[in-house]
Amino acid sequence: MQKHAVLTLIISMALITLTGCGYNTMQKYEEAVFETWGNVDSNLQRRADLIPNLVETVKGYAAHEKETLQAVIEARSKATSVKLSTKDLSNAEAMQRFRSAQGELSSALSRLLVVVERYPNLKANQNFLALQDQLEGTENRINVARQRYNQAVQRFNFSIRKFPNNLTNNLLLDLERKEYFKAEEGSKTAPQVKF
Repeated sequence: MQKHAVLTLIISMALITLTGCGYNTMQKYEEAVFETWGNVDSNLQRRADLIPNLVETVKGYAAHEKETLQAVIEARSKATSVKLSTKDLSNAEAMQRFRSAQGELSSALSRLLVVVERYPNLKANQNFLALQDQLEGTENRINVARQRYNQAVQRFNFSIRKFPNNLTNNLLLDLERKEYFKAEEGSKTAPQVKF
């Protein structure tokens, strides 16, 4: 009888330990990171898809602003060429290259929108206004998606560090912490409007 009680106690302890090991939770949180990253990526692609139309519309009114238009085109090209896989989300250098390319694109777009201020006819053009609204909406979506991604990263990173999950991770999974999507250094200063 006593042997049966000890065996039941050992089995119960093993089940409690296994259910509290966090294996499934860490997997779930990592999948949430991948899902939210997919949302960030699709919103960034939406922005990249809008840019050629915006540039063409501006070009019709401000053809002599070639330098600004070329900078936007080049920044878009660079931003779309820097890709991140879900494996790269743990790589600080890869994330930095990606953030830098996206920051250059944001900066070039800001300069383009400053140039637009010089052209009242362009600012009144329905195509331009529609594209500007879509771009503004997309920028808002990107911001929300980045916030959700960073929340998912925070939840995941904590889950692999807390006890007893950290033991499970070290013994069974070897999951790496993910990098946050931070703003670029230069993105905190607004472009100057000069006429």
